[in-house]
This record gives sequence, structure tokens and C-alpha cells, in this order.
Amino acid sequence: MTASLWLFVELECATRSPLVAAACCFNRGLVKLCAGHGSVLNENGEVEMDASIMNGKDLSAGAVSAVRCVANPIKLARLVMEKTHHCFLTDQGAAKFAADNGIPAIPGEQLVTERNKKRLEKEKHEKCAQKSDPQKSLGTVGAVAVDCRGNVAYATSTGGIVNKMPGRVGDTPCIGSGGYADNDIGAISTTGHGESILKVNLARLTLFHVEQGKTLEEAAEASLGYMKSKVKGVGGVIVVNKAGDWAVKWTSASMPWAAAKDGKLHSGIDLSDTSITDLP
Repeated sequence: MTASLWLFVELECATRSPLVAAACCFNRGLVKLCAGHGSVLNENGEVEMDASIMNGKDLSAGAVSAVRCVANPIKLARLVMEKTHHCFLTDQGAAKFAADNGIPAIPGEQLVTERNKKRLEKEKHEKCAQKSDPQKSLGTVGAVAVDCRGNVAYATSTGGIVNKMPGRVGDTPCIGSGGYADNDIGAISTTGHGESILKVNLARLTLFHVEQGKTLEEAAEASLGYMKSKVKGVGGVIVVNKAGDWAVKWTSASMPWAAAKDGKLHSGIDLSDTSITDLP
């Protein structure tokens, strides 16, 4: 999978809530990966973005899909959670809600990069030559967080897959597929082939395995293995429980990730590539 970054943050009780921490991960340039400016393009050369966020304390959640002219869709998803009685807004309804709540609309072309124009042309060429693999043309930014009281949260945002049909919605904004958070179990954010993740409800499936007594690693391996065997889909997850234990697993060739805990930053890209450094 390309351009996938995962963050885990364990917070001191005196700092921000895990919900705020998860959302703020998207304010540090990470959205340039594939979740705002720099998102992949649909078949018309346009950016359409999806995002969701969830608070494990009370299961409140917000999501948006097919958002076009918003720089940071995770902010909009959080507003849906905090200012409406709904969980999910899409397309023009989401755009109107954004305008009504002071989120500036920006020209869609400002979200488009030359790199992703080239990716779109390459994907169209490979599709014509019947060499296209949609599971290689995707990317997601996700975050989970937990504080010392055991409060957990997740946030996930994406531009989807290259050359998708206009209006296509993947797993990212769907609670239970793109992520889930429940203080009694933990929090998870997912990435991978959206259609496959939707079919197996990957996020909630993983936490179900945790509820049944599996360790976080066992649960992640079980759910990813099920998705691969059942629908031939690849993906990745980062999951944390209320005690601060965490695991990161994937079945794709690589997945950039990072985890911060106890003053240490753990990170990697490939299965054999893991480093640990001191946090500043």
C-alpha cells in the first residue's frame, strides 16, 4: 500500500484528550499523504475524500464521504460528531454543513498535485493494458490514541483509490470498517482495499476477536487473515487497548507506521524494518 501512515499516541492525563490527539495528527502535514491536499484522483481527475472519527468513551462518532472542497475532512467529521445528532454526512449535504460551520471551501484544483495527475494517467494506461491492480493504488492516514484513564479514540481519513468512479465510497468513513473505538475493548484504524474491508467489517471484526480473549496481535492476524482468505483483500491495522498495549499488522508488501509510548517512538515500513528512537 502506498502513502499509509499510522500513529499511536499514549497521552499523559494532563494533556489533551485522545480524541483531540487523534484528530490533531492530521494537522501536521500528514494529510498530504492521501487525505487532503495530495489525495489520489478519481477517473475525472478530481479529489473526493472520506473521513471518520470516534470517541470510545461514549461511542459518539462522525463521518463524511465524497467531500470535494475541504482541506481537512477529519475536521468536518469531528464537527458532525460534536454538532449534529447524526453520524454520517455525504457529498452536498456535507459541503453545506461545512459552510454553515465556518469551514472554508477551497477550489478543488488546489487539492490536486502533479504527482497524482501522473499516478492517474499511469493507472488509466495500466487499466487499458489490463495490468491494473486497484489494491496497489490506495493510501490512508489513520490514528489511534489512549490516555492514562483508558479513554481511547480513532480517526481515519483518505482520498480513496486512484481512478475510482465519482461518488465511490470505501471503508474509511464507515464506522466498524475504517475504524472503531470502545473504552471497554480498544481503538483501531484500518487501511487497505476498501471494498474488501467493507465486506468483512475489518475494524469491528478485529475488536470482536479481542473481546473473545485473543491478544491484540492474534486478533489483528486473525481478521486480516480472514479478509485475505475470504475476499483476497490486503490491508493493515493499528490497534490499542485501554491499558496502552498496541499492535500493528499488515498483509500488504509494506505499510509506513509509527507508535509513540513511554517517551519512545517506534516506527517502520517493511516487516523487517523497525526502529526505536527517543521522542524529543
